[in-house]
Order: sequence, then structure tokens, then C-alpha cells
Amino acid sequence: MYDTAEPNVIDDEMLRQAVEEQGPRGEAGRIAKMEGISFKDVTSLRLDFKNILKIDNLWQFNHLTKLQLDNNIIEKIHGLDTLVHLVWLDLSFNNIEVIEGLDALTKLQDLSLYNNRISVLQNMDSLKNLQVLSIGSNDLTSLENLAYLRRFKQLRTLNLSGNPLSEDENYKLFVAAHLPELVYLDFRLIDENIRDIANVKYQYSIEEMNHTETLERVKREKEEAIQQELDRHKAAYMEYLNGPYLFESMYAEDVEGTRLSTLPAIAELVESFRTKCTEVCQNLFEFGLKHHEKREAEMAIFNECLQEAVMENQEAGTKNIRELESKSNELLNELSQITEQQIIDAKSLEYSQDVSQLMDALLNLEIQLVDQLEEINKEYERNIGELVSTFLETVQGLMAQIRDLENQHHEHLLELCINMLERVLKGEMDEDMTDELRALFVDKDTIINAVSASHDIHMLKIDNREDELVTKINNWATNLLQKVQQEEIQRNRKRVAEINIYIDHMRDELDNLDVHEQI
Repeated sequence: MYDTAEPNVIDDEMLRQAVEEQGPRGEAGRIAKMEGISFKDVTSLRLDFKNILKIDNLWQFNHLTKLQLDNNIIEKIHGLDTLVHLVWLDLSFNNIEVIEGLDALTKLQDLSLYNNRISVLQNMDSLKNLQVLSIGSNDLTSLENLAYLRRFKQLRTLNLSGNPLSEDENYKLFVAAHLPELVYLDFRLIDENIRDIANVKYQYSIEEMNHTETLERVKREKEEAIQQELDRHKAAYMEYLNGPYLFESMYAEDVEGTRLSTLPAIAELVESFRTKCTEVCQNLFEFGLKHHEKREAEMAIFNECLQEAVMENQEAGTKNIRELESKSNELLNELSQITEQQIIDAKSLEYSQDVSQLMDALLNLEIQLVDQLEEINKEYERNIGELVSTFLETVQGLMAQIRDLENQHHEHLLELCINMLERVLKGEMDEDMTDELRALFVDKDTIINAVSASHDIHMLKIDNREDELVTKINNWATNLLQKVQQEEIQRNRKRVAEINIYIDHMRDELDNLDVHEQI
């Protein structure tokens, strides 16, 4: 169907056909085809030899781990961002010129780009788990470019055969020296003698490279540690509160306040405000981190209770199923050997009654579980509500302290500036005054307006930060509880569907046996 001269598009029809071709066979395949296979449940997908030009519509395959796109006419790597569980990817025998579009595939272990048109190794930095790379028969010409592969610490197998650089007389020595962890090159074990010769030949350049990489690694580790810490602060909604950040944000857009703070007397007042404001922010920050730990602990307890309840219920259901299966196997065995219709009818009725009783038992277990989980969810909702109330009460109390500090600062600053105005008008502060400052101290209304404008900016910053904290914690609670409710609805629907499918299967076994007997 897809073997035509015209390029093909990856559409639902192609995907459905590919999934069905690779799906289960026999009775399981018949059931799967009748009920439909959900793309999100597929873990392996073959789309080779389909004359595909563009990678598209694969976002539905949430759990895909293996993808074959070899022997197509693909020119650009894209459309793979959602396949975050991919471990094995084959893009060999295509028309790809640039390595790109692989950033999201952090779990990828085996990548084949064999027989394409690639000239540079690049854009694979996120593939930290890469173990096998096949990129032979491309257009790679630079041995120095191979040093790019040093970042892949788990790389053990590499195929570069068929590239122009593989014809270089130093090719094997360069690879052996620069990729010390590599085991196989071009399908052959790297000889230790080759490695020893290579290490001598490239000793100085490798030492320099190791030194540079060490410095870069140390720098990167520091940056990552800083980012991880910031991520932890963001998760607690406390980012940039462990220091003078809030205070500094007040003055970032406060032109008049910044000018006034250059005066020695006012600078001392501002520094006092800074110290007190930072101290309250630090208290808020420490509370926020501890509260975040409490939220995490509460979620962990809830999930543990949830899983325990579901597991116990499933075990009870499994016990009922095994008991019936044991009995039904004997019954079906008997039916296959009985020829007297009256006995067959009686045994069939007994089997049908047993299946109906099992269905009732499984549905009753599910009803019990729904009631049990409802109680767990209600308790969880109460606990989350208490956590949010505690958070809001403490946050708003500490932000009120910062607001009080700003009000006090404003009053002192206004009083100080009015006193200074009298001195400026008498010409007693000429040496401390720039033209910009002097423009503020022309009369009482001007200086009062300047100080008030500064105060308004500060209060707006405080109010906005408080509003941000309140909004984030409320949104967190709302989204969390909505998610719990939605997941429970989905779990219940899925379980009821599973029960119905299983019961239908049990009844089909009897029907199939009846058909067999009639034949």
C-alpha cells in the first residue's frame, strides 16, 4: 500500500496498520483488533520501507521504547519530542543531513544513523545514556570532530566505517586515544596494543583536553547545583526570598528612592530597612522550605495509602478469579467429554451462574474500593486544606511584617526629607546635592510626592509578591485535588471495563465450546 513513488505521510491509517501487523496473533490478535489497540500502550513500532518523507503524528505513542524508521526518504529529524521513553532508534538509510531534534530522548541507548548524508557530529548532548552509535556511510571528514563523542561516557560501540575520515591513516589511533571507554569500533574489538600506541601518539593533546574538560565539568557541576537548588526553592514557591532580592526589587524601578539613598543620612536609613526586610524574607524562606517538605510528605502518605488499598482489593479479586478459573477448567473439561444434552445444559447453566457470581463479586469489590478511596480522598482533601491554610496564614503574617517595615521606613524617610528640605533651602547642603537631587528639594510638595511615589512602588512589589505566593499555593491545591478526582474516575472506569472484558471472555469460552460440540 505504501510502496509507491510518491512520499507517504505518517497518518492514523498507516500507524493503525503498522500496530496491527506487529500486534498479537491468534485469538489474542482477534480480540485486540476487535477492541482496538491503544497507541499509548504500544512499546515497539516499525515504520521501515514506507517511503516516509516527514516524521509526524507520533505524539500518541507515549510509552514507545523502540522505533524503526529506516529505509525511508526522511530529510529532517523532528517530531520525536514526545517519545521521551525511547531507548532504541533506527534512522538508517534515509536522506538526513543534520543531526537535530533529539534533545528530549534522554533515555536513548542505541542510535543508528547509518547511510545518511551527515557531515558533522553535533546536537546530541542530551543523550547521556547512549551506548551504541552507528553512523557509518555518511559524509564525516574531520577526525577532530570525533572528539565530540567524548561526552558520551557510556558509549561502548561505534560504527564509522564508510565515512571519508575512516580512510585517514591515523583514524583508528585517533579514535582509540580520544575515546578510551570505547570497546568496539566498526564491529571489531579495539586491540590493546593499538590503544597503547594511540595514547603515546596523542599524549599531550589528550592531557590538555582532559584538563579543559575537567574545568568545564567543575563549572557545569556548580551551575547544575545552583539550578537544582533554585528548582527546590521554586517548588516551595520561595525562589529569591533567601536574601535581599525582594528589597532590591523595590528599588529596581524606584528612580526617586534610589537618588535619595545616595545621601549619607538616608543611606543609613535605607540600609537599616534592607537588613530588617532581608531578615523577615529569610524567615519566610525557611518556613516555605519546611512547609514544602510537609506537603511532599503528605502526598507520599496519601499515595502509599492509595496503592495499599488498591493492591489489597486487587488481591481479593485475583483470588476470586483463580477460584473460578480452577473450577471452570474442570467444568469445561467435563463438557467436552459429555454427550448427553441434559447434562450439558445443566453444567452450562452452572458455569454461567458461576461466571455471573464472579462478576457480582468483582463489581462489589470495586464498589467497596470506590467507597474506601472516597474516604481516603476526603481525608487527603482536609489535610491539604489545613496545609494551605497554615501556609497562607504564615505567609500573610510575614508579608504584613514587611509591609509594616516599609510603612515605618516611609514615615522616617518623609520626616528626614522634610528636615533636609529646610537645610537645602538655607544652602546648608550644597556640597551633597547633585542637580538631580536638587530638583527633588525645590519645595515641600515635590519632595513629598517623590517619597510617596517611592513608597507606592515598594508597596506594589510587596503586594505582588504576596499575591503570587497566595495564587501559587491555591492553584497547587486545586490542581492536585482535581487530578486525584480525575485519576480515580479513570481508574474506576478502567477497572469496570476490565471486569466486563474478562467476564465476556469467560462466557466466550463456553460459547466456543458449544460451537465445537455442534460441529
